[in-house]
Amino acid sequence: MRTVLDNSIAAKSDLEIAQASQMKLITKIAHKLNINEDDLELYGKYKAKLPLHLIDNKKANDSNLILVTALTPTPAGEGKTTVSIGLTEGLNKIGKQATVVLREPSLGPVFGIKGGATGGGNSQVVPMEDINLHFTGDFSAIEKSNNLLAALIDNNIHSKTRNLDIDPRTVVWKRVIDMNDRTLRDIVIGLGGTANGVPRQDGFNITAASEVMAILCMATSITDLKTRLANIFIGYTYDKKPIYARDLKAEGAMALLLKDAIMPNLVQTLEGNPAIIHGGPFANIAQGTNTIIATKMGLSLSEYVVTEAGFGADLGAEKFLNIKCVAGDIKPKAMVIVATIRALRYHGGAKLDELNTPSLDRLKKGFVNLEKHIENARKFGLNPIVSINNFISDTEEEVELVKALCAEVCVNAVPTKAWAMGGDGVLILAQAVVDEVEANKNNFKPLYKHSDGIKVKIETIAREIYGADGVDFSKQALIDIKKIEKLNLDKLPICMAKTQKSFSDDAKLIGRPKGFVVTVREFEIAAGAGFIIPILGKMMRMPGLPSVPASEGMDIDENGVITGLS
Repeated sequence: MRTVLDNSIAAKSDLEIAQASQMKLITKIAHKLNINEDDLELYGKYKAKLPLHLIDNKKANDSNLILVTALTPTPAGEGKTTVSIGLTEGLNKIGKQATVVLREPSLGPVFGIKGGATGGGNSQVVPMEDINLHFTGDFSAIEKSNNLLAALIDNNIHSKTRNLDIDPRTVVWKRVIDMNDRTLRDIVIGLGGTANGVPRQDGFNITAASEVMAILCMATSITDLKTRLANIFIGYTYDKKPIYARDLKAEGAMALLLKDAIMPNLVQTLEGNPAIIHGGPFANIAQGTNTIIATKMGLSLSEYVVTEAGFGADLGAEKFLNIKCVAGDIKPKAMVIVATIRALRYHGGAKLDELNTPSLDRLKKGFVNLEKHIENARKFGLNPIVSINNFISDTEEEVELVKALCAEVCVNAVPTKAWAMGGDGVLILAQAVVDEVEANKNNFKPLYKHSDGIKVKIETIAREIYGADGVDFSKQALIDIKKIEKLNLDKLPICMAKTQKSFSDDAKLIGRPKGFVVTVREFEIAAGAGFIIPILGKMMRMPGLPSVPASEGMDIDENGVITGLS
């Protein structure tokens, strides 16, 4: 068996490759998109914000949106971002004007265990260090906007003159911080006497889990942003009247803090092509896609836009298609599912220490997971292309087997080498995408109608996308459904919150599980973002750090050179 890639390409780290690149001035990148320098909000030499007036809905409708998703994630990682960036490079190399539109990284994973989100190897967006750290301050603005509302809530509870009679026991709004800090999950605030407010139980979420983040990603304008912020559900009064952010007159000030954050960020790929990075919700607890504004910005300025949705196609892509596409009136023209030989081995039963061990048998067994994602794509009217993201441990026999298995279900599978070769390693995939778009055979349609009942929408996702036999609703979930219906929010789309590790709600059921039922434990309301969130299992909104955090290996020297970032 011969391996597909040579070990010599792994000599440099992602950070070293990024630091060695010769970046172009951001004004030069903007010129590729026909943007005047006067229209840029510059953040130094290599970053800029794009004003919303550059969005042209007619041009956006005529452009070509490519959605990149993946099979069910594994501990080894599948490389969606790397492939998305590489595909953009490849499209530009074959003469298409293409821009990649991605999410912003959260500091929690950066300093924890997952690392950053700027791609890898020779397929990255830069400046890598800035993007993975504070970038242009969007996360900070979201954090401050979120926490302003939290302060206003507690101030109103404490106030004796303008008190809305909020019952502190019903407040669902939490504070946020962009850091993994498990000790903040459940806290008590307001201690120390009456001057310090009313004592109550509270907690922190990570900033990416804030509804303000979800709202920013769903908003289409400043006016829409303010409307959505006003619609944030807070809790109830003592006499059971619902309270929203608008009752505290919070939306104006919250939007003020987001005046710059609402503008998408322009950076570049290693090969000097445009990259727009904006918003960063997690896909297992929120919609897991970049902002509607960023996507429409890219579509307004480019012939092709490559974007990705978080985790597997059962999470980020399902939400992208059922929530974002409907709200933003956008339609993908093609879909790419990223698969790795390692992931297929894993879903075929390989243990973590066996992921790099070739095995045609495990590969064939694990293909059922990829096959289910292919089936799911077709339920949305999309015929996907499979990108086999090559790793050093892949063998030619295994790659040929995946191609053959995909051919049996009438899907084109293309090996890609974005990590090793940048755009040159993705030329075949780029042409396959163009061919798919120009064939014009895809006809995107949502899986359900937003007007369907809550249970109908959830059961549709569970049965059609997850392959479940049915859905159990806990006693609390049934109570929550009645509350949602009473608030007239039952016509909102569904944003399922479940483990990313399985089609089911049990992380241990890998591959393509069958004969299972998912359980909705409870609901959360994201009225401002415009969806309701069924909780399947216990979802973590404030991660903790591992015993050896990635931060321990990071440093900066006297010349400002950063090391250890990934």
